[in-house]
Amino acid sequence: MAPEPGTPMAPPQAANETYKLPPRLFNARCKACWLLLGVVALVVASFATLNLQWAQFASMDAIARMGRFLAELLHPQTGTVFLGKVLMATLETLAMSALGTLLAVVLGLVLALPASKAHAQDPARGRASARLLLNALRSTPELVWAALLLIAAGLGPFAGTLALGLHTSGVLGRLFAEAIENAPPGPGFALRARGVGEARVFLYATLPLVLPQLLSYSLYRWENNIRAAAVLGVVGAGGLGQMLAFHMGLFQMAETSTVLLAMLFLVALVDALSYAVRNALSR
Repeated sequence: MAPEPGTPMAPPQAANETYKLPPRLFNARCKACWLLLGVVALVVASFATLNLQWAQFASMDAIARMGRFLAELLHPQTGTVFLGKVLMATLETLAMSALGTLLAVVLGLVLALPASKAHAQDPARGRASARLLLNALRSTPELVWAALLLIAAGLGPFAGTLALGLHTSGVLGRLFAEAIENAPPGPGFALRARGVGEARVFLYATLPLVLPQLLSYSLYRWENNIRAAAVLGVVGAGGLGQMLAFHMGLFQMAETSTVLLAMLFLVALVDALSYAVRNALSR
Protein backbone atom coordinates (compact mmCIF):
# COMPACT_ATOMS: atom_id res chain seq x y z
CA MET A 1 0.00 0.00 0.00
CA ALA A 2 1.59 3.25 -1.12
CA PRO A 3 1.78 6.14 1.34
CA GLU A 4 -0.48 9.08 0.78
CA PRO A 5 0.99 12.13 -0.91
CA GLY A 6 2.66 14.52 1.59
CA THR A 7 3.38 11.80 4.14
CA PRO A 8 7.08 11.88 5.22
CA MET A 9 9.01 8.77 4.29
CA ALA A 10 10.39 6.76 7.23
CA PRO A 11 14.08 5.80 7.00
CA PRO A 12 14.68 2.27 5.78
CA GLN A 13 15.41 -0.13 8.62
CA ALA A 14 15.29 -3.78 9.38
CA ALA A 15 12.08 -5.21 10.74
CA ASN A 16 13.73 -6.48 13.91
CA GLU A 17 15.85 -3.36 14.56
CA THR A 18 15.26 -1.73 17.93
CA TYR A 19 16.53 1.59 19.21
CA LYS A 20 18.73 1.35 22.35
CA LEU A 21 18.74 4.03 24.99
CA PRO A 22 22.16 5.45 25.93
CA PRO A 23 23.72 3.71 28.96
CA ARG A 24 23.35 5.23 32.38
CA LEU A 25 26.20 7.29 33.72
CA PHE A 26 26.61 4.92 36.67
CA ASN A 27 26.17 1.19 36.46
CA ALA A 28 26.52 -1.07 39.48
CA ARG A 29 28.39 -3.62 37.35
CA CYS A 30 30.80 -1.07 35.90
CA LYS A 31 34.24 -1.50 37.53
CA ALA A 32 35.49 1.80 36.14
CA CYS A 33 32.51 3.59 37.71
CA TRP A 34 33.32 2.17 41.14
CA LEU A 35 37.00 3.06 40.69
CA LEU A 36 36.11 6.63 39.77
CA LEU A 37 33.72 6.83 42.72
CA GLY A 38 36.50 5.61 45.04
CA VAL A 39 38.93 8.22 43.72
CA VAL A 40 36.37 10.99 44.22
CA ALA A 41 35.70 9.77 47.78
CA LEU A 42 39.44 9.72 48.48
CA VAL A 43 39.85 13.30 47.22
CA VAL A 44 36.91 14.49 49.32
CA ALA A 45 38.30 12.71 52.39
CA SER A 46 41.71 14.31 51.79
CA PHE A 47 40.23 17.80 51.74
CA ALA A 48 38.18 17.02 54.85
CA THR A 49 41.09 15.65 56.91
CA LEU A 50 43.83 18.11 55.95
CA ASN A 51 44.04 21.35 57.86
CA LEU A 52 43.80 23.62 54.81
CA GLN A 53 43.57 27.20 55.98
CA TRP A 54 42.04 28.73 52.89
CA ALA A 55 40.76 31.77 54.71
CA GLN A 56 44.19 32.62 56.07
CA PHE A 57 45.80 31.95 52.69
CA ALA A 58 43.43 34.31 50.89
CA SER A 59 43.44 36.99 53.58
CA MET A 60 44.49 40.53 52.69
CA ASP A 61 47.46 40.34 55.08
CA ALA A 62 48.83 37.20 53.39
CA ILE A 63 48.31 38.70 49.94
CA ALA A 64 50.10 41.90 50.98
CA ARG A 65 53.07 39.95 52.37
CA MET A 66 53.35 37.85 49.21
CA GLY A 67 53.16 41.04 47.16
CA ARG A 68 56.06 42.59 49.12
CA PHE A 69 58.08 39.41 48.70
CA LEU A 70 57.50 39.36 44.95
CA ALA A 71 58.30 43.06 44.67
CA GLU A 72 61.70 42.45 46.27
CA LEU A 73 62.40 39.69 43.75
CA LEU A 74 61.80 42.09 40.86
CA HIS A 75 65.09 43.85 41.56
CA PRO A 76 67.86 41.29 40.89
CA GLN A 77 71.46 41.87 41.82
CA THR A 78 73.46 42.84 38.73
CA GLY A 79 76.88 43.51 40.22
CA THR A 80 79.80 42.25 38.15
CA VAL A 81 81.39 40.30 40.98
CA PHE A 82 78.15 38.59 41.95
CA LEU A 83 77.26 37.78 38.32
CA GLY A 84 80.67 36.12 37.98
CA LYS A 85 79.88 33.91 40.98
CA VAL A 86 76.47 33.05 39.53
CA LEU A 87 78.05 32.13 36.19
CA MET A 88 80.50 29.74 37.84
CA ALA A 89 77.69 28.19 39.90
CA THR A 90 75.58 27.84 36.74
CA LEU A 91 78.37 26.00 34.94
CA GLU A 92 78.84 23.81 38.00
CA THR A 93 75.14 22.93 38.09
CA LEU A 94 75.17 22.18 34.36
CA ALA A 95 78.21 19.93 34.76
CA MET A 96 76.64 18.14 37.74
CA SER A 97 73.45 17.43 35.85
CA ALA A 98 75.20 16.34 32.64
CA LEU A 99 77.72 14.05 34.35
CA GLY A 100 75.11 12.65 36.73
CA THR A 101 72.80 11.87 33.80
CA LEU A 102 75.64 10.24 31.85
CA LEU A 103 76.48 8.00 34.81
CA ALA A 104 72.79 7.16 35.17
CA VAL A 105 72.47 6.23 31.49
CA VAL A 106 75.41 3.82 31.70
CA LEU A 107 74.38 2.26 35.01
CA GLY A 108 70.70 2.21 34.04
CA LEU A 109 71.44 0.39 30.78
CA VAL A 110 73.67 -2.14 32.57
CA LEU A 111 70.89 -2.88 35.07
CA ALA A 112 68.14 -2.80 32.43
CA LEU A 113 69.56 -5.80 30.58
CA PRO A 114 69.12 -8.30 33.45
CA ALA A 115 65.91 -6.53 34.51
CA SER A 116 64.21 -7.17 31.16
CA LYS A 117 62.97 -10.28 29.41
CA ALA A 118 64.37 -10.15 25.89
CA HIS A 119 62.05 -12.77 24.36
CA ALA A 120 59.38 -15.27 25.33
CA GLN A 121 61.85 -18.12 25.94
CA ASP A 122 64.27 -15.96 27.95
CA PRO A 123 64.49 -17.39 31.52
CA ALA A 124 65.50 -13.94 32.90
CA ARG A 125 66.77 -15.42 36.15
CA GLY A 126 68.09 -12.13 37.50
CA ARG A 127 65.02 -10.10 36.54
CA ALA A 128 63.49 -9.93 40.02
CA SER A 129 66.77 -9.03 41.73
CA ALA A 130 67.65 -6.36 39.16
CA ARG A 131 64.20 -4.78 39.39
CA LEU A 132 64.40 -4.79 43.18
CA LEU A 133 67.72 -2.91 42.97
CA LEU A 134 66.23 -0.41 40.51
CA ASN A 135 63.29 0.13 42.85
CA ALA A 136 65.67 0.81 45.74
CA LEU A 137 67.73 3.28 43.71
CA ARG A 138 64.82 5.36 42.47
CA SER A 139 62.72 5.22 45.64
CA THR A 140 65.51 6.90 47.61
CA PRO A 141 65.31 10.68 46.97
CA GLU A 142 68.30 12.62 45.66
CA LEU A 143 68.52 14.57 48.91
CA VAL A 144 68.94 11.35 50.92
CA TRP A 145 71.61 10.06 48.53
CA ALA A 146 73.40 13.41 48.74
CA ALA A 147 73.27 13.43 52.55
CA LEU A 148 74.74 9.91 52.65
CA LEU A 149 77.45 10.66 50.11
CA LEU A 150 78.41 13.94 51.75
CA ILE A 151 79.67 11.90 54.69
CA ALA A 152 82.09 10.03 52.41
CA ALA A 153 82.89 12.62 49.73
CA GLY A 154 82.51 15.84 51.72
CA LEU A 155 80.86 19.07 50.67
CA GLY A 156 80.88 19.98 47.02
CA PRO A 157 79.55 18.92 43.62
CA PHE A 158 81.06 15.43 43.67
CA ALA A 159 78.52 14.12 46.17
CA GLY A 160 75.70 15.83 44.29
CA THR A 161 76.77 14.31 40.99
CA LEU A 162 76.86 10.81 42.48
CA ALA A 163 73.48 11.35 44.13
CA LEU A 164 71.94 12.36 40.79
CA GLY A 165 73.54 9.39 39.08
CA LEU A 166 72.30 6.83 41.61
CA HIS A 167 68.71 8.07 41.76
CA THR A 168 68.39 8.64 38.01
CA SER A 169 69.89 5.24 37.20
CA GLY A 170 66.95 3.66 39.02
CA VAL A 171 64.49 5.69 36.97
CA LEU A 172 66.21 5.19 33.61
CA GLY A 173 66.92 1.52 34.30
CA ARG A 174 63.21 0.81 34.73
CA LEU A 175 62.31 2.82 31.61
CA PHE A 176 65.06 1.16 29.58
CA ALA A 177 63.94 -2.30 30.69
CA GLU A 178 60.35 -1.59 29.65
CA ALA A 179 61.53 -0.29 26.27
CA ILE A 180 63.65 -3.41 25.67
CA GLU A 181 60.78 -5.73 26.58
CA ASN A 182 58.36 -3.86 24.30
CA ALA A 183 60.71 -3.84 21.30
CA PRO A 184 59.41 -5.66 18.18
CA PRO A 185 60.62 -9.27 18.45
CA GLY A 186 60.94 -9.95 14.70
CA PRO A 187 64.54 -8.87 14.01
CA GLY A 188 65.85 -10.52 17.17
CA PHE A 189 64.01 -13.76 16.40
CA ALA A 190 65.51 -13.85 12.90
CA LEU A 191 69.04 -13.49 14.25
CA ARG A 192 68.51 -16.11 16.98
CA ALA A 193 67.22 -18.54 14.36
CA ARG A 194 70.60 -18.20 12.62
CA GLY A 195 72.46 -18.96 15.85
CA VAL A 196 73.59 -15.41 16.68
CA GLY A 197 74.48 -14.84 20.34
CA GLU A 198 72.39 -12.70 22.65
CA ALA A 199 74.98 -9.91 22.89
CA ARG A 200 75.05 -9.44 19.10
CA VAL A 201 71.26 -9.75 18.92
CA PHE A 202 70.96 -6.86 21.35
CA LEU A 203 73.53 -4.72 19.54
CA TYR A 204 72.27 -5.31 16.00
CA ALA A 205 68.52 -5.92 16.46
CA THR A 206 67.14 -4.60 19.75
CA LEU A 207 69.30 -1.54 20.38
CA PRO A 208 68.68 0.16 17.00
CA LEU A 209 64.93 -0.22 17.54
CA VAL A 210 64.86 1.26 21.05
CA LEU A 211 67.71 3.79 20.75
CA PRO A 212 65.49 6.82 19.91
CA GLN A 213 63.29 6.01 22.89
CA LEU A 214 66.30 5.61 25.19
CA LEU A 215 67.72 8.96 24.06
CA SER A 216 64.36 10.64 24.60
CA TYR A 217 64.16 9.27 28.16
CA SER A 218 67.74 10.36 28.85
CA LEU A 219 67.19 13.92 27.62
CA TYR A 220 64.02 14.25 29.66
CA ARG A 221 65.80 13.09 32.80
CA TRP A 222 68.62 15.55 32.06
CA GLU A 223 66.06 18.36 32.18
CA ASN A 224 64.81 17.04 35.51
CA ASN A 225 68.33 16.74 36.86
CA ILE A 226 68.92 20.44 36.22
CA ARG A 227 66.21 21.22 38.77
CA ALA A 228 67.33 18.39 41.06
CA ALA A 229 70.93 19.65 41.01
CA ALA A 230 69.70 23.05 42.14
CA VAL A 231 67.79 21.46 45.02
CA LEU A 232 70.81 19.38 46.06
CA GLY A 233 72.71 22.57 46.79
CA VAL A 234 70.53 22.97 49.87
CA VAL A 235 72.51 20.21 51.59
CA GLY A 236 75.85 21.63 50.44
CA ALA A 237 76.25 19.81 47.13
CA GLY A 238 77.42 22.94 45.29
CA GLY A 239 76.07 24.81 42.30
CA LEU A 240 73.18 27.25 42.11
CA GLY A 241 71.25 25.43 44.83
CA GLN A 242 73.92 26.15 47.41
CA MET A 243 73.87 29.85 46.49
CA LEU A 244 70.08 29.86 46.60
CA ALA A 245 69.95 28.30 50.07
CA PHE A 246 72.60 30.72 51.36
CA HIS A 247 71.01 33.95 50.11
CA MET A 248 67.45 32.91 50.93
CA GLY A 249 68.57 32.06 54.45
CA LEU A 250 69.89 35.60 54.82
CA PHE A 251 66.74 37.08 53.18
CA GLN A 252 68.87 38.69 50.46
CA MET A 253 66.12 38.88 47.88
CA ALA A 254 68.10 40.69 45.17
CA GLU A 255 70.75 37.96 45.11
CA THR A 256 68.05 35.28 45.34
CA SER A 257 66.31 36.76 42.32
CA THR A 258 69.50 36.62 40.25
CA VAL A 259 70.07 32.98 41.18
CA LEU A 260 66.47 32.11 40.27
CA LEU A 261 66.85 33.82 36.89
CA ALA A 262 70.02 31.82 36.26
CA MET A 263 68.17 28.60 37.08
CA LEU A 264 65.34 29.58 34.74
CA PHE A 265 67.79 30.35 31.94
CA LEU A 266 69.60 27.05 32.46
CA VAL A 267 66.42 24.98 32.36
CA ALA A 268 65.25 26.82 29.22
CA LEU A 269 68.64 26.23 27.58
CA VAL A 270 68.62 22.50 28.28
CA ASP A 271 64.98 22.26 27.17
CA ALA A 272 65.79 23.94 23.84
CA LEU A 273 68.83 21.71 23.36
CA SER A 274 66.87 18.53 24.03
CA TYR A 275 64.10 19.70 21.68
CA ALA A 276 66.65 20.26 18.93
CA VAL A 277 68.18 16.82 19.49
CA ARG A 278 64.75 15.15 19.38
CA ASN A 279 63.94 16.92 16.12
CA ALA A 280 67.26 15.81 14.64
CA LEU A 281 66.63 12.20 15.66
CA SER A 282 63.10 12.18 14.22
CA ARG A 283 64.28 13.15 10.72
